[in-house]
Amino acid sequence: QVQLVESGGGLVQAGGSLRLSCAASGRAFSRYAMGWFRQAPGKEREFVAAISWNGGSSYYADSVKGRFTISRDNAKNTVFLQMNRLKPEDTAVYYCAVSYYVDYLRKDEFYDYWGQGTQVTVSS
Repeated sequence: QVQLVESGGGLVQAGGSLRLSCAASGRAFSRYAMGWFRQAPGKEREFVAAISWNGGSSYYADSVKGRFTISRDNAKNTVFLQMNRLKPEDTAVYYCAVSYYVDYLRKDEFYDYWGQGTQVTVSS
């Protein structure tokens, strides 16, 4: 069993930055790939970014590439999402999730545990 707790969300003006954190409990955190997804009101959940178990590979949605950076600290059982140059369309609830898979990290059906989410609101 893995428990995930996101933090760092909030209200920010367009062009600003936020850093989300996701703290994981449970053993063997360093064995899991981690991902960030988001869901805006009235829309389906969508992939944002993912990182391999050792941080050697990372993946991004086209909509955030060049603006967001995913990273992890296995010693602290934490994954981060640095979000720069935020846009109003980035407004959503952001969720972190754990995957036991190496591939298919853009697909939410390959994630096994999810956090409760943190709200990010970007004003224009």
